[in-house]
Amino acid sequence: MKPDSGRPPASIDAIERAHLKDPGDASHVMHRYPAGPEFADLLQRFWIPVWSLPPGTEAPQRVLQYPVSLIVVAHDYARFYGVVSGLSTTTLTGTGWAVGVMCAPAAGSLLARGSMTRFTDRHVDVREVLGPAGEQLVTRVRSAMVPDPADPAAHATAMAAFGDALRPFLPVDEEGLLVNRVVEFVESDRGVVRVSQVCEEFDLPERALQRLVHRRLGLTPKWLIQRRRLQEAAERLRTGPVDLAEVAAQLGYADQPHLTRDFGQVTGMTPRQFADRHAAGT
Repeated sequence: MKPDSGRPPASIDAIERAHLKDPGDASHVMHRYPAGPEFADLLQRFWIPVWSLPPGTEAPQRVLQYPVSLIVVAHDYARFYGVVSGLSTTTLTGTGWAVGVMCAPAAGSLLARGSMTRFTDRHVDVREVLGPAGEQLVTRVRSAMVPDPADPAAHATAMAAFGDALRPFLPVDEEGLLVNRVVEFVESDRGVVRVSQVCEEFDLPERALQRLVHRRLGLTPKWLIQRRRLQEAAERLRTGPVDLAEVAAQLGYADQPHLTRDFGQVTGMTPRQFADRHAAGT
């Protein structure tokens, strides 16, 4: 797994639609790399934040998480995360770094060796999931990162350690490949606004689809659709100016109040408040 050396340096801070990063937040530098081709069905990408904040300050990082599990090794913790169904918040303080991998939808239940329902909205030490391989992973990542967490060579070494720990879970099973396709379909097609459309695309009865998504992701098909719409809404509101009624219609909401309700319940602010914050740059 090699860093994406062809990517311009300025792109390392590109904000993903899932990350509700506050404007003006200069607390960290984010490095992103794709997973290697051999892991295409198991892993999506790596992210490596490196941060330094003055004493007594903090920088909350809020994310509308994708429907996937995560493994994160940091200077002071190492965790396996299920999906956070609401808003995921990590608060940065002091000086530190982390190396995280965003898994493919199929991966969670393979790594956990069972249903992902027990990991929804929670995390455990990575060694509880990976055992001795998890211990080796933590040791290797910290050995690579501690000398200089901003060094691309350290990033490559750390990502190689992830690859060695996770390669035994290949190849991905057929059900895993199916859930990968289901999530890709929902996330890539703005026209998908009803669970029945997913059932039709994959020729699955609704109960079968419900069981698949519940077992492999710990979620529901309806959640997948709502999460993609909220991420798209955040992306549009961040780049404004926008007509909220138009955004609601484009994302398949019955009306603007439905968008406002869903967005507020998950993020804790209305779409207008979110848009105004970014327009003001504060």
